[in-house]
Amino acid sequence: MTHALQAGTFQLGDRSVNRLGFGAMQLAGPGVFGPPKDRASALAVLRAALAAGVNHIDTSDFYGPHVTNQLIREALHPYADELVIVTKVGAVRGADASWNPAQSPAELTQAVHDNLRNLGLDVLEVVNFRAWGTLHAPDEASIEAPFTALAHLQDQGLIRHLGLSNVSAVQIREAQGIAKVVCVQNHYNLTHRDDEALIDTLEQQGVAYVPFFPLGGFTPLQSQALSDVAAQLGASPMRVALAWLLQRAPNLLLIPGTSSVTHLHENLSAAQLVLSADVLARLETL
Repeated sequence: MTHALQAGTFQLGDRSVNRLGFGAMQLAGPGVFGPPKDRASALAVLRAALAAGVNHIDTSDFYGPHVTNQLIREALHPYADELVIVTKVGAVRGADASWNPAQSPAELTQAVHDNLRNLGLDVLEVVNFRAWGTLHAPDEASIEAPFTALAHLQDQGLIRHLGLSNVSAVQIREAQGIAKVVCVQNHYNLTHRDDEALIDTLEQQGVAYVPFFPLGGFTPLQSQALSDVAAQLGASPMRVALAWLLQRAPNLLLIPGTSSVTHLHENLSAAQLVLSADVLARLETL
């Protein structure tokens, strides 16, 4: 059985984490709203992830809302010393399951306290500011005011480290002028590669890059070339896509999500799949 450590490690803030982590978003109900269909299975996946060496879990209190954080607390509290839980703020859910910006200082303060309460923590290890942009793509609007508000909460001891999500290079530079940024979480995968140059820049800075939708998100990756490569290697397309990300750059931290223990272990097995130069060249055509 694969152990997450086989994927190697990278620094996240002042902690070393295994590069294969776990994203908790899919543990909530359909559309990331409401409770899971099977609560026992959701708890089992979280416990299985830790047993397999995962020590980096990505979550948010607006998943559910509150659902994934409460599941994490029920399954894993008191937390292992090596576990790093990363959350994000900057949005709220409407009663109709809509995703809405919540980026004023008061809303961000409330979100930090909601995360602390629902996770059962006194301090949050890493908090990502989720810039709004165009929901799944960044723009270049100023994030000075909200990021400054989070830096004040960091000064108060409620947050150890700050990160960013859904941001452009311009916004990252703006944030870095306010406080240290330890990670950037943007949309990136085998077929969506807008951040190629940014990944290399962040690697040079020692900043972790955490791709969201590493397997395509709500619409899984579809590619005949990927399927052909996977068939040749005797692996699933999703396993190949994760292996490609692991080989793309050493600062990539992966957080594939699932509500299935079987899929969890399949995702982790990407650490054992080394893609040859020929295979990488074929995948580059995507």
